[in-house]
Amino acid sequence: MAPPSTAEGSAKARLVLLTLASGQFLMALDSSVMNVSIATVAEDVGTTVTGIQGAITAYTLVMAMFMIPGGKVGALIGRRRAFMIGCCVYGAGSLTTALAPNLSVLLVGWAFLEGIGAALILPAIVALVAGNFSVERRPAAYGLVVAAGAVAIAVGPLIGGVATTYFSWRWVFAGEVVVVLAILVLARRIADAPPGERRSVDYGGAVLSALGLGTFVYGVLRSDEWGWFQPKPDAPSWIGVSLTTWLMLAGLLLIRLFLHWEAKVVERGRDPLVDPGMLRNRQLTGGLTMFFFQYLVQMGVFFVVPLYLSVALGLSALETGARLLPLSVSLLAAATLIPRFLPDVSPRRVVRLGTLALLAGAVVLMAALDADAGAEIVTLPLLLIGLGMGALASQLGSVTVSAVPQAQSAEVGGVQNAVTNLGASIGTALAGSIMIGALTASFLTNVEANPAVADSVKNQATVQLQSGAPFLSDAQLATALDEAGTSPEVAEAAMSANADARLDGLRAALAILAFAALIALFFTQRIPSTQPRSTEP
Repeated sequence: MAPPSTAEGSAKARLVLLTLASGQFLMALDSSVMNVSIATVAEDVGTTVTGIQGAITAYTLVMAMFMIPGGKVGALIGRRRAFMIGCCVYGAGSLTTALAPNLSVLLVGWAFLEGIGAALILPAIVALVAGNFSVERRPAAYGLVVAAGAVAIAVGPLIGGVATTYFSWRWVFAGEVVVVLAILVLARRIADAPPGERRSVDYGGAVLSALGLGTFVYGVLRSDEWGWFQPKPDAPSWIGVSLTTWLMLAGLLLIRLFLHWEAKVVERGRDPLVDPGMLRNRQLTGGLTMFFFQYLVQMGVFFVVPLYLSVALGLSALETGARLLPLSVSLLAAATLIPRFLPDVSPRRVVRLGTLALLAGAVVLMAALDADAGAEIVTLPLLLIGLGMGALASQLGSVTVSAVPQAQSAEVGGVQNAVTNLGASIGTALAGSIMIGALTASFLTNVEANPAVADSVKNQATVQLQSGAPFLSDAQLATALDEAGTSPEVAEAAMSANADARLDGLRAALAILAFAALIALFFTQRIPSTQPRSTEP
């Protein structure tokens, strides 16, 4: 059957692509905007920074839990309908968040309603691109849609900085409501594949997938506070092992039970939430694996670079956002121009080169970090990283969807977004924990080697920093030392040790991200060497 859109170069097709890309942009914007406004939001709703960080965690958790069931909803009721219902739920969440007087209402609006909306929207976007564009045009379409999400993460600090500095963080969420309304009006132009034959709903699979993914992601998200394997002081543990490890193991076990359950559902001739047979598809699993590594490296970079710019160099949110713009430019260029000018290029070659660009960007940035370095050193690495992300975005969406019949595109969308959510969570948590671990070790080593610091102070520092040293700017540390009544000699030693330790921590985080990109190269063999072609007349 020919795809519903037959005039893909027309204004209608561009409007469809703009609508879907706007949905992807909106889904990725929230967390990056809130990350630069956490303190302001906490003060405004009468809570602590920890409370707002908990809301960010809850938003990620809700998305992870309901992404696979959200994909199935689109297959049952229609992809466009699921997309529009998701937009309504998301818009209601944004409005609730904009008006939230306290943390409880903020959690309902942002974490729950927006999380549920995103779980319906993101899988539907994957299926709607497949339904509205022919096989030959999908790389360009997917590239632009995925790039829109990455650009949202890059410009989020800039938008959040402008809103928080000159207006209010609430205007960001109020603006999202307006964007949602515009998307709902434009979504009527989107062609929809008919919903699948409605059979029994796999409630057991939905519960197991939600529990498995939710438990795993929750464990990852708490790793910074609890430790990965060895528990931090006063952190929960069982038989001497951090609860993070046990939660991740429990999540993997539940996911394994989910796949076993789905196999039984297929054997009984019923409709599974996800057909386990899809996961034996080499091309699909190759694309999903590369999506996992892309988002792991991508979100790790978006964690590390803003920290360097805003904390180590003391740039404002506006200046930090402006320094991230080169990444957006090269990402959009690669995502849109590669499919346009190289439509027959080997997806495997593009993915390999893109992964190498990610690796090169991380290594160059790691080498450039220096005590005397300024903000300009991030420009070339971010151009390389953006180029790599854009190259991957231009191919992977088409690779995963073209691996299965179009009727399964919504299910693929659910699995794909669950995998990217896992990669993003692990990338941020891994970069953060490696950075804090290296920073703490470097700080204590520098302090131990400094004869100006008394042994009693060294012992006190070792005890107090058992759970990790905070990532502090010079101004923050100077204020803390002044309030503690520290002597000038000790204060100078601490300031010097902190400056060196910050760079050591950032380098360690970039090293683990570079290593992840290197590992990803070994999985590119599963990516097809030729572009998919339509067999329709």
